[in-house]
Amino acid sequence: MNKTSKIYIAGHGGLVGSAIYRLLKKEGYLSLVVRTSRELDLTCQADVEDFFAKEKPEYVFLAAAKVGGILANSTYPADFIYRNLAIQSNIIHEAYVSGVKKLLFLGSSCIYPKFAPQPMKEEYLLTGPLEPTNEPYAIAKIAGIKMCQSYNRQYGTNFISVMPTNLYGPFDNFDLETSHVLPALIRKFHEAKVNMQEAKAEVSYKAECKAKVPGSQPQPEPEPSDGRSVTIWGTGTPKREFLYIDDLADACLFLMEHYDGSEIINIGIGEEVSIGELASLIREIVGYEGEIVYDSSKPDGMPRKLLDVSRLNALGWKAKTSLQDGILETYDWYVNSKTGRGNS
Repeated sequence: MNKTSKIYIAGHGGLVGSAIYRLLKKEGYLSLVVRTSRELDLTCQADVEDFFAKEKPEYVFLAAAKVGGILANSTYPADFIYRNLAIQSNIIHEAYVSGVKKLLFLGSSCIYPKFAPQPMKEEYLLTGPLEPTNEPYAIAKIAGIKMCQSYNRQYGTNFISVMPTNLYGPFDNFDLETSHVLPALIRKFHEAKVNMQEAKAEVSYKAECKAKVPGSQPQPEPEPSDGRSVTIWGTGTPKREFLYIDDLADACLFLMEHYDGSEIINIGIGEEVSIGELASLIREIVGYEGEIVYDSSKPDGMPRKLLDVSRLNALGWKAKTSLQDGILETYDWYVNSKTGRGNS
């Protein structure tokens, strides 16, 4: 790609797409094409066909997708498989029809079998059963990979597929019903901290008022009734890998410029942390002083999910942002966005 290439970022409003868009703008790319979901329905084949025929992008970052955590995947399995199959099929096919020079398809680490050996190598794809809680989403992503590979083989296209690990960062989804674990924990701990502060302030105020009443005896300050604990799904023992979103964008641009193969490429940091350890780290960063309660009646998901990133590292790319630094940046953005000081 050069700085005047016409580049379409599908899903530029989401976590991944917005990071890619910000990076390309920062690097001086001048002809970026974007559409909101209201302007272009990517599940409609005719609309996508018209868009590609009119715009004729030279390069495509396919970051558009319906995503969510365990609760969302369990609640809306039909939506996850239908919408993702429709979006990626329409874009990949029309990229071929319109002569796109290169397309990058964003997959997911959930494509690998539930009990795949750790760390997970690219060749472990389709070697065992998937994790049931996100199987529809994973099957859609696997179909996207195979579609890119099939078009490369039959039509000679240059469509590459990358598999990022768990992502987080500014502009993430913090909705407790549809978010992934890290942003959900940030919100839970922040709201619990605020509730605890408000409850303590109320208790102190009532005690102060009572002390001013003539003849009243000092009473011990009761514990606040709100914010004393945060409940987390599962046992806290599963291990996950987390990649800061700006690092992912950097890796995608790197691969767009330096990789042309059909084989999938893992994108990650190569380090894992248990959900319990993650919760403790976020609690410390947020400054929450309450307890953590684990609800073992809820599903854990895959027991481990660590990517082998040796193929990507061998190409010359490594992640730069530590988990602690990334969470600090994400929490700062979350707090500022709630108070109106952050970007929206």
